[in-house]
Amino acid sequence: MLLSMTGYGRAKGIYQDKTIMVELRSLNSKFTDIRFKMPQIYREKEVAFRKVTNDSVERGKIDIMIDAKSLGGDDNYSLNKNLFKKYYAELSELSDELGVEKGDIVQTILRIPNVVSTGQDEIEEAEWAAIFDILNEAIVEFNKFRAEEGAAMEQDLRDAIAAIRAAVTEIQPYEEARIPKIRQRMLQNLEEFLGKENVDKNRFEQEVIFYIEKIDINEEKVRLEQHCKYFLEELSKKNSQKGRKLSFITQEMGREINTLGSKAYSSDIQRCVVKMKDHLEKIKEQVANSV
Repeated sequence: MLLSMTGYGRAKGIYQDKTIMVELRSLNSKFTDIRFKMPQIYREKEVAFRKVTNDSVERGKIDIMIDAKSLGGDDNYSLNKNLFKKYYAELSELSDELGVEKGDIVQTILRIPNVVSTGQDEIEEAEWAAIFDILNEAIVEFNKFRAEEGAAMEQDLRDAIAAIRAAVTEIQPYEEARIPKIRQRMLQNLEEFLGKENVDKNRFEQEVIFYIEKIDINEEKVRLEQHCKYFLEELSKKNSQKGRKLSFITQEMGREINTLGSKAYSSDIQRCVVKMKDHLEKIKEQVANSV
């Protein structure tokens, strides 16, 4: 099972007079990076929220938003007047001292933590339990989304691997045809340089064999086929964290394809190599977005 690194999950529930909503979004990341956005009064449970998420979600840059609204639309907020006055006096004094515009100083102060707070002093255990339940529901939806995206990615990867293997098969007739052409070209050049009567046929044949061995691509084709098989085997495994391993395999595939290109000495084989590289780049993009 392959999981996409990008994902989305959302869940909401009602506790007494509140609607509580939890939303998860994720993007690519080499590590697990979880960030929360939630009311200040919920911050005391951030460590517990983080543990629940870490235990249930694979790596990625994950943003979690927890929000609560009153069903009647009369959310109880209070203004800390003393703190507001303190900030206003200090910021006004600083503006005058520096000779800068005060701007919308009121809105600035209202954004400072603890200036505006909910009227609720503490959260009941039953409300905490409700929040954790909603968080878990959102995580389930989030993982479901990742699995669905991953299934589509997995099929694309299998198609790309099949296309690379097909391109390797296409090389065969061109590979056989290039040897006579190379031999004829070498002989022609040698005869033009030394003269036909001065060419040592035995020595020439030895050099041709040596040269053909240097440009033989059979070993690269065999290794590339093995890498393709290994890739599909890893893709079929049930474990979810396989992105890094698949990435390593694609690097090895790239090395073999590049070597094929450098040994080709045939425009037809080069076209096949370009096809392989195109499909390999698509594989790399998909793997980079997998967990």
